[in-house]
Amino acid sequence: MLGEVLTAIVTPFDKDGRVDLDAFRELALHLVENGSDGLVVCGTTGEAPTLTDDEKFELWRVAVDALGGRATVVAGTGTYDTAHSIHLTRRATEIGVDALLVVTPYYNLPPQRAIDAHFEAVAAESDKPIIVYNIPARVVRNIEPETIERLAEIPTIRAVKQANDDLQQARQIPGFGLDLYAGDDNLIFPFLELGGVGGVCVHTHVAGSQTKEMIRLYRSGDVEHARELNEAMAPAYDILKVVTNPIAIKAALNLLGHEVGGLRLPLVDADASETASIRACLERLGALVPA
Repeated sequence: MLGEVLTAIVTPFDKDGRVDLDAFRELALHLVENGSDGLVVCGTTGEAPTLTDDEKFELWRVAVDALGGRATVVAGTGTYDTAHSIHLTRRATEIGVDALLVVTPYYNLPPQRAIDAHFEAVAAESDKPIIVYNIPARVVRNIEPETIERLAEIPTIRAVKQANDDLQQARQIPGFGLDLYAGDDNLIFPFLELGGVGGVCVHTHVAGSQTKEMIRLYRSGDVEHARELNEAMAPAYDILKVVTNPIAIKAALNLLGHEVGGLRLPLVDADASETASIRACLERLGALVPA
């Protein structure tokens, strides 16, 4: 419905720490020309927690305008405050995004019935498809399969971004009638074997075409070549292990000449050691010529 490769795009900042909309537009077009079927705008990778609402609205507008229907625009509208999530969802819908990414409310530790109520309230405010974002490592709550099954009864909830390596849980999601997206980049191939659609990815900033080709090969029945390509992308996955996302991927993009700038506190730029490790990953990937 929304594509196989959705890249959670970084938010470029200028030297003064302001959102750089020109660099954002340029990067968005680059990603779509290199394997991305759609972009998640203002997700965790886009540093959503430190963006103002007005900055999010501008980024969504630019994405919709720049892509012009060539690729989908998924707005990250989930927060730990249901009322704020509703406000962002309404504005994203008015701006004309294609879908919404809504994360489990974090920090508040809601029980499963509260997670139900949160998604029901947000879904009531828009007719856009919703991707439920399940990432227990960051929000300290897993959306249990029984809850996902109940959420699947909401007509606009159409997919789950599953950042949880419990394959037994993941294999149930397509059975609920929902699209399954890998939320951790190295889970794309295992999830394809479970009936997954693809991934909401970060490594596709630097390996988008390879990821799209891997999925194409798998769907064509050439599973072994798909597996080989997945293994060849190990250096891209390794970038994300160097330091907290999106520090590493922004460093990688800057090394590749995309000039996405730095980060907003409480995140900081990659240090010299981290940058060297990221450069080594890009060299192993073949994206940078060894010094």
